[in-house]
Amino acid sequence: MTKPPPVRYKNLLQDNARWEEVELREGDIVITTPAKCGTTWTQIICGLLVFGTTELPRPLDELSYWVDAYWHTIDHITAALEAQDHRRFMKSHTPLDGLPIDERVTYISVGRDSRDAGISMDFHMANMNWDRVMEIRAATMPPDEAEITGPEPAPTLHERFWNWAESDDLLISLEGMLRHVGGFWERRNEPNVLLLHYADMKADLEGQMRRIAAALDIEIDGHLWPGLVEAATFDQVRAKSETLAPENTIWKDKTEFFRKGSSGEWKDLLDENDLERYRARVNELTTPEISEWLHRGPI
Repeated sequence: MTKPPPVRYKNLLQDNARWEEVELREGDIVITTPAKCGTTWTQIICGLLVFGTTELPRPLDELSYWVDAYWHTIDHITAALEAQDHRRFMKSHTPLDGLPIDERVTYISVGRDSRDAGISMDFHMANMNWDRVMEIRAATMPPDEAEITGPEPAPTLHERFWNWAESDDLLISLEGMLRHVGGFWERRNEPNVLLLHYADMKADLEGQMRRIAAALDIEIDGHLWPGLVEAATFDQVRAKSETLAPENTIWKDKTEFFRKGSSGEWKDLLDENDLERYRARVNELTTPEISEWLHRGPI
């Protein structure tokens, strides 16, 4: 078995220690992104490439498991992964320093303007049925850890954004996002590590899908590419939210899981004083080089 991950990442919904139970295989794919940076989109793209068809053979949740999350017991996940006979592509929100690193495995991550990720996270949390979330959590957790309540959000979007930006949660926060991207940035030139940018995926979906295929050593017949790219577009993904939305019993509206996928919404929320505060926070947490890459220039 691969050695246990060296850094522990745990919060209300996930625990990376669960990876200790997973037996990795040659060719495995681990899609590990900061939250709200195109995780599900990247899973869908990997599924389309792995199967080479415009329709996934089963719902995404049955093909690509989120190992860290409490949606299933770890015994259920390991049994399901063991039974899979296709090339496995698994989900995580854990930074690289909390994952088992194996040269046989390809690790994919996506960065995004963190202001957009913070806004997207707010809508994401509001769309969750927290009663259902806590019910699932209680059913899959040891009794002494299951007694916990869901989050109490601040009354305004502005306050909620700053709670996210200044949180010390190393998974769901600005700090967690920059830590995650920083780990991939340091290893981005390694042959089994691929770091993408959300803006590039929006601007040149086919080009980025071809990058992913190359990193995975997947060859796609030329005549199949237009259909695969079309199947990965936002409109097509949103239209299939019934089978593509992850953990799809917890959403108030499954279609709203794929809400906009847009950039720049933060401009209507953050004024110049906010941006100065935001710059100071980012400068505390990451390097100018990473910040410029994420934000597509100075912030």
